Amino acid sequence: MATKSKKRQHDEEADTVPVMAATTEPAAAQRAPEPPSAPVWALIVQIAFVLVAAGAVYTFVSTGRDGEARRRCAATCIMKPDYAGYERKAPDFSLTDMKGNAVRLSDYRGKVVVLNFWTKTCGPCMEEMPDIAELAKIVKPFSDVTVLTVSIDDGPADVKDALHAVLREDPPFTVLFDSESKIVKDTYGTRLFPETWIVDKHGVIRARFDGAREWNSGVALEMIEQIRSGGFCPLEMKQGKVTTEGQQNLCDSLTGG
Repeated sequence: MATKSKKRQHDEEADTVPVMAATTEPAAAQRAPEPPSAPVWALIVQIAFVLVAAGAVYTFVSTGRDGEARRRCAATCIMKPDYAGYERKAPDFSLTDMKGNAVRLSDYRGKVVVLNFWTKTCGPCMEEMPDIAELAKIVKPFSDVTVLTVSIDDGPADVKDALHAVLREDPPFTVLFDSESKIVKDTYGTRLFPETWIVDKHGVIRARFDGAREWNSGVALEMIEQIRSGGFCPLEMKQGKVTTEGQQNLCDSLTGG
């Protein structure tokens, strides 16, 4: 009986061995291989690529900004206004025109105003007057630009002959009179003539020019167009020189120094 039991046990063990062998896998086959870690040099290449790309983007943006500033400021740098800025509002005033009608500067809000101060006894004023008239004709098709002049002479009768002598026609711009110089000298501080102010659509003084200019020139028209379109030059200038910190080189690069 003992021999029979041992034989049965041996047969049972023999029967179970193949089953265990079939279901048991080597240890190596049970664990998935881990991917090799990325080499250090590959990580360095990726970082370098990101840095180069970031540098390229910065250069592109900086170049674009510089190009836009050059475009907006070219005319300002060339014309060299005695004042250029974007913080001072033009003082409002009310004066009478050639027909005795009261006209306020604020009536022109929403328009770029070329405001010219003059007197018939000023030689440069009368020499400049044909250019002022030509400018008025050029901008006449635009509803958002106007030329406004202020004389410190006595009135229409006092300047009529002088204007006709230099223009050979009625002035194509509005003429106002400030015979007591309360606006021209007391409010705006003008002492030398001619003097021309460019006021933007919001009533902000964008530039002031002491002395005559060629107002029918392409560069003058470009400056007016820039202000008209809202593309203001960010430079501040006094006495024809840039006072904006770090921006003098912009005008130097445009004008050759």
